Amino acid sequence: MTKATTPWGKTVVVEELTVPQRAGEKRFATIVQLLADAKGDELVRFAYSTGGTARRGPVTLRARDLDRLRSALAEHPGLARALGLKKGERREP
Repeated sequence: MTKATTPWGKTVVVEELTVPQRAGEKRFATIVQLLADAKGDELVRFAYSTGGTARRGPVTLRARDLDRLRSALAEHPGLARALGLKKGERREP
């Protein structure tokens, strides 16, 4: 599994999806990751990518990008559950 470091400590990437985006000639993507720490706690991380490199900063999704995200979540049930978008399976803190 891929490892990731967060302000809360080290984690592993459990699931990841990418939403391709475009603004005029600019091409980039939003990356959504489900992370788990050593205690099994889950975190969700959003980032954006340019040229395949994940970057920090604000992530902006248009309505059509949100539609792509919702569609992609069908193949990522852990992320859907963590985001509370899979009915009946939301994990309580």
